[in-house]
Amino acid sequence: MVSPGNPLKPVAGMQDFALRLAAACRLADGRRIVASDIEAQLGTRYTVDTVRELRRRFPRAAFVWVMGADILDQLPRWKRWTELPSRAAMAVVPRPSYNQRALAGRAAQRLRRARRPDQRAAALADMPHPAWTFLPGPQHAASATAIRAATSGG
Repeated sequence: MVSPGNPLKPVAGMQDFALRLAAACRLADGRRIVASDIEAQLGTRYTVDTVRELRRRFPRAAFVWVMGADILDQLPRWKRWTELPSRAAMAVVPRPSYNQRALAGRAAQRLRRARRPDQRAAALADMPHPAWTFLPGPQHAASATAIRAATSGG
């Protein structure tokens, strides 16, 4: 899901939405991973509102919100963040330099009883909410900020 804009980030320096969506479409395989502009279509600006609207529109779908450890670390800064775990299961992927801080942070501590073993990740969508897991795996240091900085010179 390509966001029209993160309320916590400055608009200055943000690449045009259409260009970001096109880049995401090139990276997605179109089957297992699909780039979507649904947040722009829904007119939502905050994740909690997007997830609420997705659940309303697709009541039979089981959603798992996939985020990086950097987002888990920042989650307490998000609007109505405590509602998110009750609306969708969450899978957290590792991000260099964020993992330990995120797993020791406010969100992980608040949700510690809802954490599930990574071996049960395949069943996450069907678990009662709240439910989340930290997925071990290869880490990639790329970030949107770093990619913008690298491509800003053309």
